[in-house]
Amino acid sequence: MSADQQVSRRVAVVTGASAGIGAATARRLAAEGFHVVLGARRVDRCRRVAEEIGGTALPLDVAEPASVRAFCERVPEVHVLVNNAGGALGLEPVAEADEENWRRMWESNVMGTLRMTKALLDRLVASGDGHVVTVTSIAALEVYDGGAGYTAAKHAQSALHRTLRGELLGRPVRFTEICPGMVETEFSLVRFGGDEDRASAVYQGLTPLTAEDVADTIAWAVTRPSHVNIDQIVLKPRDQHSVTRAHRS
Repeated sequence: MSADQQVSRRVAVVTGASAGIGAATARRLAAEGFHVVLGARRVDRCRRVAEEIGGTALPLDVAEPASVRAFCERVPEVHVLVNNAGGALGLEPVAEADEENWRRMWESNVMGTLRMTKALLDRLVASGDGHVVTVTSIAALEVYDGGAGYTAAKHAQSALHRTLRGELLGRPVRFTEICPGMVETEFSLVRFGGDEDRASAVYQGLTPLTAEDVADTIAWAVTRPSHVNIDQIVLKPRDQHSVTRAHRS
């Protein structure tokens, strides 16, 4: 089935769907009966997931306006948009900030969410029961040493999402922000430039959330009755209290 064709099922678009939370969300929404359009730079990985769930995989780089336009032109109908693409780079203090990393984080987390939501908002409203889910982080609620670039981007992404909730009040579209704590995906591996030892140390001594935990939460939010808006969900491992405090055995 192509995203260019009319489909009888509700359509969900998931960004950053090549792995981790995005791929798990695509699988979970397909299980709920959605036709899922998966977008990511690593479109080969998206295709493997799409083949598994009967979805559609399209190339997408949310940091590139032309890529967003080309992707959205292939999606004539949409009911749910999951803004999941993003991520962190580096862990330097502000005095040593890498400005290029800051730009890349801002482009993927903030501008990517803006571009995708702008491009699909009219179609979400026209569906009569649209839903925008934005995956931010507990870093959208707290700050920590060395994390200013990522927390600044996530705070901004959260502000963008929460502003839309007010601007679209009275229209047939809902807005849900998902704020996960520690989730063991490729997140830390990307953040630390492929350093597997440093990435795995983040989760040592505790049981982190899985991508499937977050996907289940997203699926629950988007399958509530249409008059119910789940504004924000914060989910963490049992052993995590805050962005800086966790119990490790």
